[in-house]
Amino acid sequence: MNLRKVAVVGIGETSFGRHMERSITDLAAEACLKAIKDAGVSHRKVQLATGAYAAQWNSALGQYFTLPQIVLREIGITQIPIFRVENGCSSGSVAFRDVWYRIATGEYDIGLAFGVEKMNVADSKSIRGQISDHVPERDFDLGLTAAGIYAMMARRMMAQYGVTRENLAQVVVKNRRFGSMNPLAQYQDAVTIDEVLSARMISDPLTLYMCCGRGDGAAAVILMDAETAKQYTTHPVYVAANVLTSGTYADDVDFVTFDVDVRAAAQAYEMAGLGPEDLDVAEVHDSFAPAEIKHYEDLGFCARGEGARFLEEGLSDMGGKIVVNTSGGLLSKGHVIGATGISQVCELVKQLRGTAHHRQVEGAKVGLQHNSGGYVHTEFCSCAINILTR
Repeated sequence: MNLRKVAVVGIGETSFGRHMERSITDLAAEACLKAIKDAGVSHRKVQLATGAYAAQWNSALGQYFTLPQIVLREIGITQIPIFRVENGCSSGSVAFRDVWYRIATGEYDIGLAFGVEKMNVADSKSIRGQISDHVPERDFDLGLTAAGIYAMMARRMMAQYGVTRENLAQVVVKNRRFGSMNPLAQYQDAVTIDEVLSARMISDPLTLYMCCGRGDGAAAVILMDAETAKQYTTHPVYVAANVLTSGTYADDVDFVTFDVDVRAAAQAYEMAGLGPEDLDVAEVHDSFAPAEIKHYEDLGFCARGEGARFLEEGLSDMGGKIVVNTSGGLLSKGHVIGATGISQVCELVKQLRGTAHHRQVEGAKVGLQHNSGGYVHTEFCSCAINILTR
């Protein structure tokens, strides 16, 4: 298929954290207005919009399935096609993909993608109840909590590849240091390895700091076809690849490899005509510390079993081979389900524009965004990858 070149022209984010006094509509509207202003485009020029939020996780709010329409009505965008998507933790990335695809195919020229969530009022009992309706009982015996799953993964990585608890702490220290330089991050205090290791145990070997927090917030982007983008910016960031894959059967899953990520990365590199050696910066789904180490391997940053070494040698840190999670990652920002994927895109756009200030990767030209959804040892998971270029 012949697809048009698409550019990210505008970005907008709220801070991530506890916004107990603000509505989900208010948060989304702020991010959308910031993206529109950043793009320098009139809201009347927006031709379509797609919004993401994991509504079933926020049943206590009584949210509507038409939230995107409600949000856009508040900022004066009406009478256009407006869509809502949900795909677990990758919901925001799917909203981005939807708008990108509709522009790439020539259906529209200017579109808005946004994601939003209010996690701090989620009804945790309803979450487990809804999941249990669709998950085989055997999976509960394996510890169907996110922390439990990643704790088992960490144990397997330790036994198979020699990963240590100190390695897990090193991921946190790096990302919290980046987060301390990100005014939008929920957690802005740097931590030491000793502080990470001595923190309260959540699911052995994962301590509190090795687990992402939940939060409230929103992120949005304005996308345009390349020709239209020339009218609004002299520093467009292009989408070189956009890939979405889904998982396989539970019995086929290797606990130390995310097959869904490996396949998505291969497709993204092929689509972009680039390889991991071309990357300068990456935002990956570090919901738990061991996940980031595995992403190094599954996304091709290093060989299988070499993730801990990649980390220890500083190859994922500033000045390294591929600087990972300069935003602070989910470990600093918190995981704001619907907004996470688009927030990652926003960070890469800042890096490729050269506007990331104290956490700027010098000369960054190519960035990869990775966002997973679902539980990794079961069949209902997804992986979204975008490769962005300057």
